[in-house]
Amino acid sequence: MSDTAPARRLHIKTYGCQMNVYDSERMADVLRPLGYGLTDEAEGADLVVLNTCHIREKAAEKVYSELGQIARMKARKAASGGAMLVAVAGCVAQAEGAEIIERQPAVDLVVGPQAYHRLPELIARAHRAAGERLAADFAAEEKFDALPARSGATGVTAFLTVQEGCDKFCSFCVVPYTRGAEYSRPALAIEAEARSLAARGVREVTLLGQNVNAFAGDGGLGALVRRLAKIPGLDRIRYTTSHPRDMDDGLIAAHAEVEALMPYLHLPVQAGSDRVLKAMNRGHTAEHYLRLVERIRAARPDIALSGDFIVGFPGERDADFEATLQLVREVGYASAFSFKYSRRPGTPAAAMPGQVAEEVKAERLARLQAEIEAGQAAFNGAQVGRVLPVLFEKPGRRGGQVAGRSPYLQAVHCEGPERLIGEILPVRIVSAGRNSLAGELQMARA
Repeated sequence: MSDTAPARRLHIKTYGCQMNVYDSERMADVLRPLGYGLTDEAEGADLVVLNTCHIREKAAEKVYSELGQIARMKARKAASGGAMLVAVAGCVAQAEGAEIIERQPAVDLVVGPQAYHRLPELIARAHRAAGERLAADFAAEEKFDALPARSGATGVTAFLTVQEGCDKFCSFCVVPYTRGAEYSRPALAIEAEARSLAARGVREVTLLGQNVNAFAGDGGLGALVRRLAKIPGLDRIRYTTSHPRDMDDGLIAAHAEVEALMPYLHLPVQAGSDRVLKAMNRGHTAEHYLRLVERIRAARPDIALSGDFIVGFPGERDADFEATLQLVREVGYASAFSFKYSRRPGTPAAAMPGQVAEEVKAERLARLQAEIEAGQAAFNGAQVGRVLPVLFEKPGRRGGQVAGRSPYLQAVHCEGPERLIGEILPVRIVSAGRNSLAGELQMARA
Protein backbone atom coordinates (compact mmCIF):
# COMPACT_ATOMS: atom_id res chain seq x y z
CA MET A 1 0.00 0.00 0.00
CA SER A 2 1.37 3.44 -0.89
CA ASP A 3 1.85 6.14 1.72
CA THR A 4 -0.94 8.20 0.13
CA ALA A 5 -3.54 5.45 0.20
CA PRO A 6 -6.48 6.29 2.48
CA ALA A 7 -6.39 4.46 5.80
CA ARG A 8 -9.15 2.01 6.52
CA ARG A 9 -10.84 2.42 9.89
CA LEU A 10 -10.87 -0.57 12.25
CA HIS A 11 -13.02 -0.73 15.36
CA ILE A 12 -12.45 -3.61 17.79
CA LYS A 13 -14.74 -4.05 20.78
CA THR A 14 -13.26 -6.38 23.37
CA TYR A 15 -15.30 -8.33 25.89
CA GLY A 16 -14.10 -10.27 28.91
CA CYS A 17 -10.67 -11.40 29.93
CA GLN A 18 -7.14 -10.09 29.48
CA MET A 19 -6.50 -12.87 26.99
CA ASN A 20 -9.04 -11.19 24.75
CA VAL A 21 -7.35 -7.82 25.28
CA TYR A 22 -4.10 -9.37 24.05
CA ASP A 23 -5.85 -11.05 21.12
CA SER A 24 -7.45 -7.75 20.11
CA GLU A 25 -4.06 -6.06 20.10
CA ARG A 26 -2.65 -8.76 17.87
CA MET A 27 -5.66 -8.57 15.53
CA ALA A 28 -4.80 -4.92 15.07
CA ASP A 29 -1.20 -6.00 14.37
CA VAL A 30 -2.12 -8.46 11.61
CA LEU A 31 -4.52 -5.97 10.00
CA ARG A 32 -2.17 -2.98 10.09
CA PRO A 33 -0.31 -3.99 6.89
CA LEU A 34 -3.67 -3.93 5.09
CA GLY A 35 -4.00 -0.24 5.93
CA TYR A 36 -6.35 -0.59 8.90
CA GLY A 37 -5.94 1.98 11.66
CA LEU A 38 -7.83 1.80 14.95
CA THR A 39 -10.80 4.03 15.69
CA ASP A 40 -12.77 4.30 18.92
CA GLU A 41 -16.12 4.51 17.10
CA ALA A 42 -17.96 1.71 15.32
CA GLU A 43 -20.08 4.20 13.36
CA GLY A 44 -18.49 4.69 9.96
CA ALA A 45 -15.74 2.09 10.43
CA ASP A 46 -14.65 -0.02 7.48
CA LEU A 47 -14.22 -3.12 9.65
CA VAL A 48 -15.87 -3.84 12.99
CA VAL A 49 -14.64 -6.77 15.07
CA LEU A 50 -16.43 -7.96 18.20
CA ASN A 51 -13.92 -10.01 20.20
CA THR A 52 -16.26 -11.94 22.44
CA CYS A 53 -16.16 -13.80 25.75
CA HIS A 54 -18.41 -16.74 26.68
CA ILE A 55 -17.69 -16.71 30.42
CA ARG A 56 -20.17 -14.11 31.62
CA GLU A 57 -23.90 -14.70 31.90
CA LYS A 58 -25.94 -14.26 28.72
CA ALA A 59 -22.75 -13.52 26.78
CA ALA A 60 -24.16 -14.60 23.42
CA GLU A 61 -27.34 -12.55 23.87
CA LYS A 62 -25.28 -9.43 24.55
CA VAL A 63 -23.29 -10.04 21.37
CA TYR A 64 -26.46 -10.39 19.29
CA SER A 65 -27.82 -7.18 20.79
CA GLU A 66 -24.61 -5.37 19.84
CA LEU A 67 -24.75 -6.90 16.37
CA GLY A 68 -28.23 -5.49 15.88
CA GLN A 69 -26.88 -1.98 16.42
CA ILE A 70 -23.91 -2.62 14.14
CA ALA A 71 -26.20 -3.98 11.42
CA ARG A 72 -28.02 -0.63 11.41
CA MET A 73 -24.66 1.19 11.16
CA LYS A 74 -23.70 -1.07 8.26
CA ALA A 75 -26.95 -0.29 6.47
CA ARG A 76 -26.46 3.46 6.96
CA LYS A 77 -22.94 3.25 5.53
CA ALA A 78 -24.17 1.23 2.56
CA ALA A 79 -26.90 3.79 1.90
CA SER A 80 -24.23 6.49 1.64
CA GLY A 81 -22.19 4.45 -0.83
CA GLY A 82 -19.73 2.91 1.62
CA ALA A 83 -19.09 -0.58 2.91
CA MET A 84 -18.56 -2.07 6.35
CA LEU A 85 -17.29 -5.55 7.10
CA VAL A 86 -18.44 -7.13 10.37
CA ALA A 87 -16.51 -9.93 12.10
CA VAL A 88 -17.29 -11.83 15.29
CA ALA A 89 -14.20 -13.25 16.96
CA GLY A 90 -13.37 -14.96 20.26
CA CYS A 91 -15.13 -17.53 22.38
CA VAL A 92 -18.73 -16.84 21.38
CA ALA A 93 -17.59 -17.24 17.77
CA GLN A 94 -16.10 -20.62 18.67
CA ALA A 95 -19.18 -21.75 20.59
CA GLU A 96 -21.91 -20.44 18.30
CA GLY A 97 -20.17 -20.87 14.92
CA ALA A 98 -22.38 -20.72 11.85
CA GLU A 99 -25.43 -19.91 13.99
CA ILE A 100 -24.13 -16.34 14.33
CA ILE A 101 -24.31 -15.79 10.56
CA GLU A 102 -27.72 -17.44 10.41
CA ARG A 103 -29.12 -15.23 13.17
CA GLN A 104 -27.47 -12.01 12.00
CA PRO A 105 -26.87 -11.81 8.23
CA ALA A 106 -24.92 -8.57 8.65
CA VAL A 107 -22.00 -10.65 9.95
CA ASP A 108 -19.43 -11.29 7.23
CA LEU A 109 -16.90 -13.38 9.19
CA VAL A 110 -16.85 -15.64 12.25
CA VAL A 111 -13.34 -16.22 13.61
CA GLY A 112 -12.50 -18.43 16.61
CA PRO A 113 -9.71 -17.62 19.10
CA GLN A 114 -7.16 -19.78 17.29
CA ALA A 115 -7.85 -18.39 13.81
CA TYR A 116 -7.68 -14.60 14.06
CA HIS A 117 -4.28 -14.63 12.34
CA ARG A 118 -6.24 -15.56 9.20
CA LEU A 119 -8.24 -12.33 9.26
CA PRO A 120 -6.33 -10.74 6.34
CA GLU A 121 -7.02 -13.78 4.15
CA LEU A 122 -10.66 -13.98 5.22
CA ILE A 123 -11.18 -10.25 4.69
CA ALA A 124 -9.72 -10.48 1.20
CA ARG A 125 -12.12 -13.33 0.43
CA ALA A 126 -15.04 -11.38 1.88
CA HIS A 127 -14.18 -8.43 -0.36
CA ARG A 128 -14.35 -10.82 -3.29
CA ALA A 129 -17.69 -12.09 -1.89
CA ALA A 130 -16.46 -15.68 -1.98
CA GLY A 131 -14.81 -18.31 0.16
CA GLU A 132 -14.98 -19.01 3.88
CA ARG A 133 -17.10 -17.00 6.29
CA LEU A 134 -16.36 -19.29 9.22
CA ALA A 135 -12.91 -20.06 10.66
CA ALA A 136 -13.02 -21.53 14.13
CA ASP A 137 -11.05 -24.76 14.20
CA PHE A 138 -7.33 -24.09 13.92
CA ALA A 139 -4.56 -25.20 16.26
CA ALA A 140 -2.96 -22.71 18.62
CA GLU A 141 0.51 -23.34 17.19
CA GLU A 142 -0.69 -22.16 13.75
CA LYS A 143 -2.00 -18.98 15.30
CA PHE A 144 1.23 -18.13 17.10
CA ASP A 145 3.44 -19.15 14.18
CA ALA A 146 1.57 -16.67 11.99
CA LEU A 147 1.79 -13.67 14.33
CA PRO A 148 3.89 -10.69 13.25
CA ALA A 149 7.34 -10.70 14.83
CA ARG A 150 6.66 -7.30 16.40
CA SER A 151 3.68 -6.36 18.49
CA GLY A 152 2.13 -2.94 17.94
CA ALA A 153 1.36 -2.54 21.64
CA THR A 154 2.17 0.88 23.05
CA GLY A 155 2.56 2.19 26.59
CA VAL A 156 4.72 1.11 29.49
CA THR A 157 2.79 -2.06 30.32
CA ALA A 158 1.75 -4.91 28.03
CA PHE A 159 0.14 -8.32 28.01
CA LEU A 160 2.04 -11.30 26.62
CA THR A 161 0.31 -14.62 26.01
CA VAL A 162 2.47 -17.61 26.93
CA GLN A 163 -0.16 -20.36 27.23
CA GLU A 164 -3.69 -20.96 25.96
CA GLY A 165 -6.44 -23.45 26.56
CA CYS A 166 -7.38 -25.63 29.50
CA ASP A 167 -7.37 -29.35 30.26
CA LYS A 168 -8.94 -29.08 33.71
CA PHE A 169 -12.63 -29.29 32.69
CA CYS A 170 -14.12 -27.62 35.75
CA SER A 171 -17.80 -28.53 35.59
CA PHE A 172 -18.97 -24.89 35.43
CA CYS A 173 -16.57 -23.65 32.74
CA VAL A 174 -16.79 -23.37 28.94
CA VAL A 175 -13.11 -22.51 28.36
CA PRO A 176 -11.97 -26.06 27.40
CA TYR A 177 -14.71 -26.07 24.75
CA THR A 178 -14.01 -22.60 23.35
CA ARG A 179 -10.22 -22.24 23.75
CA GLY A 180 -9.25 -25.88 23.33
CA ALA A 181 -6.54 -27.97 24.96
CA GLU A 182 -3.59 -26.48 26.83
CA TYR A 183 -0.86 -25.24 24.53
CA SER A 184 2.37 -23.49 25.53
CA ARG A 185 4.22 -21.15 23.20
CA PRO A 186 7.95 -21.80 22.64
CA ALA A 187 10.06 -19.91 25.18
CA LEU A 188 12.23 -18.46 22.40
CA ALA A 189 9.18 -16.88 20.75
CA ILE A 190 7.98 -15.46 24.06
CA GLU A 191 11.41 -14.04 24.82
CA ALA A 192 11.63 -12.45 21.36
CA GLU A 193 8.27 -10.74 21.83
CA ALA A 194 9.25 -9.58 25.33
CA ARG A 195 12.52 -8.11 24.00
CA SER A 196 10.59 -6.31 21.29
CA LEU A 197 8.23 -4.85 23.88
CA ALA A 198 11.10 -3.75 26.13
CA ALA A 199 12.86 -2.10 23.18
CA ARG A 200 9.79 0.11 22.70
CA GLY A 201 9.63 1.22 26.31
CA VAL A 202 7.48 -1.45 27.96
CA ARG A 203 8.68 -1.86 31.53
CA GLU A 204 6.10 -4.33 32.81
CA VAL A 205 4.67 -7.43 31.15
CA THR A 206 1.81 -9.58 32.38
CA LEU A 207 2.14 -13.16 31.19
CA LEU A 208 -1.24 -14.52 30.19
CA GLY A 209 -2.81 -17.95 30.02
CA GLN A 210 -6.08 -19.65 30.87
CA ASN A 211 -3.86 -21.68 33.23
CA VAL A 212 -0.68 -19.68 32.90
CA ASN A 213 1.23 -21.70 35.50
CA ALA A 214 0.60 -24.81 33.39
CA PHE A 215 3.19 -23.38 30.97
CA ALA A 216 5.03 -26.47 29.75
CA GLY A 217 8.26 -24.96 28.46
CA ASP A 218 11.58 -26.25 29.78
CA GLY A 219 11.57 -25.65 33.53
CA GLY A 220 7.99 -24.38 33.63
CA LEU A 221 6.75 -20.87 34.28
CA GLY A 222 9.33 -20.22 37.01
CA ALA A 223 12.16 -20.80 34.53
CA LEU A 224 10.47 -18.57 31.96
CA VAL A 225 10.14 -15.78 34.52
CA ARG A 226 13.85 -16.03 35.32
CA ARG A 227 14.66 -15.87 31.61
CA LEU A 228 12.51 -12.79 30.98
CA ALA A 229 13.85 -11.04 34.09
CA LYS A 230 17.25 -10.85 32.39
CA ILE A 231 15.92 -8.65 29.56
CA PRO A 232 17.29 -5.09 29.94
CA GLY A 233 14.55 -2.56 30.64
CA LEU A 234 11.96 -5.15 31.62
CA ASP A 235 11.63 -4.31 35.30
CA ARG A 236 8.35 -5.91 36.30
CA ILE A 237 6.78 -9.28 35.55
CA ARG A 238 3.31 -10.49 36.52
CA TYR A 239 1.23 -13.49 35.45
CA THR A 240 -2.43 -14.50 35.43
CA THR A 241 -4.52 -16.66 35.77
CA SER A 242 -3.13 -19.54 37.84
CA HIS A 243 -4.59 -22.86 38.92
CA PRO A 244 -3.70 -24.27 42.36
CA ARG A 245 -2.90 -27.67 40.80
CA ASP A 246 -0.12 -26.14 38.67
CA MET A 247 1.65 -24.06 41.32
CA ASP A 248 4.99 -25.90 41.45
CA ASP A 249 8.14 -25.51 43.56
CA GLY A 250 10.05 -23.75 40.79
CA LEU A 251 7.46 -21.01 40.47
CA ILE A 252 7.19 -20.56 44.23
CA ALA A 253 10.98 -20.26 44.41
CA ALA A 254 10.92 -17.61 41.69
CA HIS A 255 8.70 -15.46 43.92
CA ALA A 256 11.41 -15.59 46.56
CA GLU A 257 14.39 -15.06 44.26
CA VAL A 258 13.42 -12.96 41.22
CA GLU A 259 13.22 -9.26 42.04
CA ALA A 260 11.29 -8.41 38.86
CA LEU A 261 8.47 -10.84 39.74
CA MET A 262 5.91 -8.70 41.49
CA PRO A 263 4.55 -9.77 44.91
CA TYR A 264 0.99 -10.26 43.66
CA LEU A 265 -0.68 -13.57 42.83
CA HIS A 266 -4.13 -14.25 41.46
CA LEU A 267 -4.89 -17.82 42.58
CA PRO A 268 -8.57 -18.75 42.17
CA VAL A 269 -10.04 -21.24 44.60
CA GLN A 270 -13.78 -20.85 43.71
CA ALA A 271 -15.14 -22.30 47.00
CA GLY A 272 -14.10 -23.25 50.52
CA SER A 273 -16.14 -26.44 50.75
CA ASP A 274 -14.51 -29.72 49.69
CA ARG A 275 -17.93 -31.04 48.76
CA VAL A 276 -18.49 -28.16 46.34
CA LEU A 277 -14.92 -28.26 45.05
CA LYS A 278 -15.38 -31.93 44.17
CA ALA A 279 -18.64 -31.16 42.34
CA MET A 280 -16.81 -28.39 40.47
CA ASN A 281 -14.08 -30.89 39.47
CA ARG A 282 -11.42 -28.50 40.72
CA GLY A 283 -8.99 -31.28 41.64
CA HIS A 284 -7.93 -29.75 44.97
CA THR A 285 -9.31 -29.42 48.48
CA ALA A 286 -9.58 -26.37 50.69
CA GLU A 287 -6.79 -27.76 52.87
CA HIS A 288 -4.52 -28.21 49.85
CA TYR A 289 -5.18 -24.61 48.86
CA LEU A 290 -4.49 -23.25 52.35
CA ARG A 291 -1.23 -25.21 52.66
CA LEU A 292 -0.22 -23.91 49.22
CA VAL A 293 -0.84 -20.35 50.40
CA GLU A 294 1.38 -21.05 53.42
CA ARG A 295 4.22 -22.20 51.16
CA ILE A 296 3.89 -19.17 48.90
CA ARG A 297 3.90 -16.77 51.85
CA ALA A 298 6.90 -18.52 53.35
CA ALA A 299 8.74 -17.80 50.10
CA ARG A 300 7.47 -14.23 49.75
CA PRO A 301 6.01 -12.95 53.05
CA ASP A 302 4.70 -9.67 51.62
CA ILE A 303 2.82 -11.24 48.70
CA ALA A 304 -0.71 -9.97 48.02
CA LEU A 305 -3.22 -12.66 47.11
CA SER A 306 -6.27 -12.37 44.89
CA GLY A 307 -8.86 -15.01 44.12
CA ASP A 308 -12.08 -15.98 42.33
CA PHE A 309 -15.24 -17.28 44.00
CA ILE A 310 -18.52 -18.70 42.76
CA VAL A 311 -21.49 -18.74 45.12
CA GLY A 312 -24.67 -20.74 44.68
CA PHE A 313 -23.10 -23.63 42.77
CA PRO A 314 -25.62 -26.47 42.33
CA GLY A 315 -26.06 -28.29 45.62
CA GLU A 316 -24.30 -25.63 47.72
CA ARG A 317 -25.72 -25.70 51.24
CA ASP A 318 -25.48 -23.10 54.00
CA ALA A 319 -22.61 -25.03 55.59
CA ASP A 320 -20.73 -25.08 52.27
CA PHE A 321 -21.07 -21.33 51.92
CA GLU A 322 -19.93 -20.78 55.52
CA ALA A 323 -16.81 -22.81 54.67
CA THR A 324 -16.11 -20.36 51.83
CA LEU A 325 -16.44 -17.40 54.20
CA GLN A 326 -14.06 -19.11 56.62
CA LEU A 327 -11.47 -19.66 53.89
CA VAL A 328 -11.67 -15.99 52.88
CA ARG A 329 -11.03 -14.93 56.48
CA GLU A 330 -8.14 -17.38 56.85
CA VAL A 331 -6.36 -16.35 53.64
CA GLY A 332 -6.87 -12.59 53.99
CA TYR A 333 -7.16 -11.58 50.33
CA ALA A 334 -5.94 -8.21 49.12
CA SER A 335 -8.67 -8.39 46.47
CA ALA A 336 -10.95 -10.96 44.91
CA PHE A 337 -13.62 -11.44 42.28
CA SER A 338 -16.90 -13.10 43.16
CA PHE A 339 -19.88 -14.15 41.10
CA LYS A 340 -23.21 -15.89 41.36
CA TYR A 341 -23.21 -19.24 39.60
CA SER A 342 -24.96 -19.12 36.24
CA ARG A 343 -25.54 -21.98 33.87
CA ARG A 344 -23.33 -22.33 30.81
CA PRO A 345 -24.96 -24.47 28.11
CA GLY A 346 -23.01 -27.64 27.44
CA THR A 347 -21.21 -27.73 30.78
CA PRO A 348 -21.84 -30.59 33.25
CA ALA A 349 -22.97 -28.22 36.01
CA ALA A 350 -25.83 -26.91 33.88
CA ALA A 351 -27.61 -30.26 34.22
CA MET A 352 -26.80 -30.87 37.90
CA PRO A 353 -29.64 -31.21 40.42
CA GLY A 354 -29.93 -28.81 43.32
CA GLN A 355 -29.82 -25.54 41.39
CA VAL A 356 -29.79 -22.77 44.02
CA ALA A 357 -32.56 -20.17 44.10
CA GLU A 358 -31.61 -16.77 42.72
CA GLU A 359 -32.49 -14.93 45.93
CA VAL A 360 -30.26 -17.29 47.94
CA LYS A 361 -27.37 -16.70 45.53
CA ALA A 362 -27.85 -12.95 45.78
CA GLU A 363 -27.83 -13.00 49.60
CA ARG A 364 -24.72 -15.18 49.73
CA LEU A 365 -22.92 -13.01 47.19
CA ALA A 366 -23.64 -9.88 49.21
CA ARG A 367 -22.22 -11.49 52.36
CA LEU A 368 -19.15 -12.77 50.54
CA GLN A 369 -18.44 -9.42 48.92
CA ALA A 370 -18.72 -7.66 52.27
CA GLU A 371 -16.07 -10.03 53.64
CA ILE A 372 -13.81 -9.51 50.61
CA GLU A 373 -14.19 -5.73 50.72
CA ALA A 374 -13.27 -5.67 54.40
CA GLY A 375 -10.08 -7.56 53.60
CA GLN A 376 -9.25 -5.27 50.71
CA ALA A 377 -9.81 -2.18 52.86
CA ALA A 378 -7.51 -3.60 55.53
CA PHE A 379 -4.79 -4.40 53.00
CA ASN A 380 -4.99 -0.98 51.37
CA GLY A 381 -5.06 0.76 54.75
CA ALA A 382 -1.91 -1.09 55.79
CA GLN A 383 0.00 0.67 53.00
CA VAL A 384 -0.54 4.15 54.49
CA GLY A 385 2.79 5.51 55.65
CA ARG A 386 4.81 3.10 53.49
CA VAL A 387 6.98 4.17 50.57
CA LEU A 388 6.20 2.02 47.54
CA PRO A 389 7.85 1.94 44.11
CA VAL A 390 5.18 2.99 41.63
CA LEU A 391 5.33 2.49 37.87
CA PHE A 392 3.59 5.52 36.40
CA GLU A 393 1.43 4.55 33.43
CA LYS A 394 -0.79 7.50 32.51
CA PRO A 395 -2.06 10.96 33.48
CA GLY A 396 -4.31 11.05 36.54
CA ARG A 397 -7.96 11.98 36.57
CA ARG A 398 -7.20 15.56 37.56
CA GLY A 399 -4.78 17.98 35.97
CA GLY A 400 -1.26 17.78 37.37
CA GLN A 401 -1.71 14.17 38.47
CA VAL A 402 -0.04 10.97 37.33
CA ALA A 403 -1.30 7.46 38.00
CA GLY A 404 0.36 4.08 38.18
CA ARG A 405 0.52 0.78 40.00
CA SER A 406 2.19 -0.41 43.17
CA PRO A 407 3.97 -3.78 43.23
CA TYR A 408 0.70 -5.17 44.66
CA LEU A 409 -1.27 -4.00 41.57
CA GLN A 410 -2.99 -1.23 43.50
CA ALA A 411 -3.86 1.92 41.59
CA VAL A 412 -1.82 4.85 42.94
CA HIS A 413 -2.19 8.53 42.07
CA CYS A 414 -0.19 11.56 43.13
CA GLU A 415 0.73 15.06 42.03
CA GLY A 416 3.36 15.08 39.29
CA PRO A 417 4.09 16.00 35.65
CA GLU A 418 3.29 13.70 32.72
CA ARG A 419 6.99 13.32 31.96
CA LEU A 420 7.09 10.84 34.88
CA ILE A 421 5.06 8.32 32.84
CA GLY A 422 7.26 5.29 32.28
CA GLU A 423 9.30 5.91 35.44
CA ILE A 424 9.36 3.74 38.56
CA LEU A 425 9.56 6.15 41.49
CA PRO A 426 9.08 5.99 45.27
CA VAL A 427 5.74 7.25 46.54
CA ARG A 428 4.78 7.70 50.17
CA ILE A 429 1.20 6.51 50.61
CA VAL A 430 -0.85 9.11 52.48
CA SER A 431 -4.38 7.72 52.21
CA ALA A 432 -6.22 4.62 51.06
CA GLY A 433 -9.57 4.34 49.34
CA ARG A 434 -11.57 1.28 48.44
CA ASN A 435 -9.93 0.84 45.03
CA SER A 436 -6.90 3.11 45.02
CA LEU A 437 -4.15 4.79 47.02
CA ALA A 438 -3.13 8.44 47.16
CA GLY A 439 0.51 9.30 47.65
CA GLU A 440 3.23 11.90 47.61
CA LEU A 441 6.17 11.56 45.25
CA GLN A 442 9.51 11.25 47.01
CA MET A 443 12.50 12.98 45.49
CA ALA A 444 14.86 10.00 45.25
CA ARG A 445 14.35 7.43 42.49
CA ALA A 446 13.35 3.86 43.41
